[in-house]
Order: sequence, then structure tokens, then C-alpha cells
Amino acid sequence: MKQFEYQIRTYPMDKKTSLIAMQDDLNARGRDGWEVVSISTSEFAHFGHTAFLKRQFDAGNSEGDA
Repeated sequence: MKQFEYQIRTYPMDKKTSLIAMQDDLNARGRDGWEVVSISTSEFAHFGHTAFLKRQFDAGNSEGDA
């Protein structure tokens, strides 16, 4: 049976953070096997974005990859 692990990433949109920075971070995570499941606009990210990612669990991956 397939097993998955999940990450929740927040990207506040302010003068220091741009969509390009968000894209770069998500691309880096994609190279590590993470797949974006959903993105939403969020008050919790100070009116930025929250991305929900998942990847298939592999005994070689540590859950602390953040």
C-alpha cells in the first residue's frame, strides 16, 4: 500500500516575498519529490498563499525535510 507524507508551506506576500521566490521554493521541493496538491490564499500567511504538498513515503527520506 502506498504511503504519503505531507508538508504545509506558507508564503506571505510582502515586499520581501514575491511569486518568483514562491515558484523557486516549490521547484526546489519538486526536485525532492514533493508535489503541490493545492494552493489557497490565506489570512494565516498574512494574505499570502498556503501550499499543501505531498510525496510518496520512502524509508530513505527523513520526515524532517523542511
